[in-house]
Amino acid sequence: MSPNPFNDWTDHLHRNGFAVAENILSPAEVTRLLDALAEAVGAGGYAKRNLLQSVPEVAAVARGPLLMQLVQRVLGSNAFPIKGILFDKTPDANWKVAWHQDNMICVREKIETPGFGPWSMKDGVLNVMPPAEVLANILTVRVHLDDCGEENGPLQIIPASHHSGLLSREEIDRWRERHHSVTCTVGSGGVLLMRPLTLHASSAATAPRHRRVVHLEYAADPLPNGLHWAVSAQS
Repeated sequence: MSPNPFNDWTDHLHRNGFAVAENILSPAEVTRLLDALAEAVGAGGYAKRNLLQSVPEVAAVARGPLLMQLVQRVLGSNAFPIKGILFDKTPDANWKVAWHQDNMICVREKIETPGFGPWSMKDGVLNVMPPAEVLANILTVRVHLDDCGEENGPLQIIPASHHSGLLSREEIDRWRERHHSVTCTVGSGGVLLMRPLTLHASSAATAPRHRRVVHLEYAADPLPNGLHWAVSAQS
């Protein structure tokens, strides 16, 4: 499913938990990001967290009009990026990911709050699992910097699974048994928009080469009880 970004793909996102929009970034914009990421990650790097804080070019694209016009159609005019991660499947880093939901957020400091937990630290940033209603109001935008076809370990998604809230491992297994999955191929410069609670997985690439994806997450609402996103609207 690869609608023109100016068509109304938002209904598909609401119903199924994902949508693909091709040709969002131009080849020149993709090249600028690749150059900046190569410098930040270094030779042999296949993943990097905290891109919004450490790579200005990523932060500029995340907050720029090309992506914000998509995000604001879903989250409204108050939306802002809260997380940025690089994933790159290569012959030397060709992993697979089991079926799961993205259920952690990054915050500035630990404040014990009902419904939030467990807590963990990743690369110096505090992570916590929030209630399902917080996750339901986050939008993920996966920016593809390489063509990702069937052979490159693309994301697989179970449509409409995000409507069921946070799922236990047993519930995830039942979803897998009872529902079909969709393979999301995306061209360079295209984006996959997804709700974090949508069940997704990926296989190892059968023809491994670069599959660089900048994984961005957006929110529009403050957190409760004095908690703050690690990256805020003012960052």
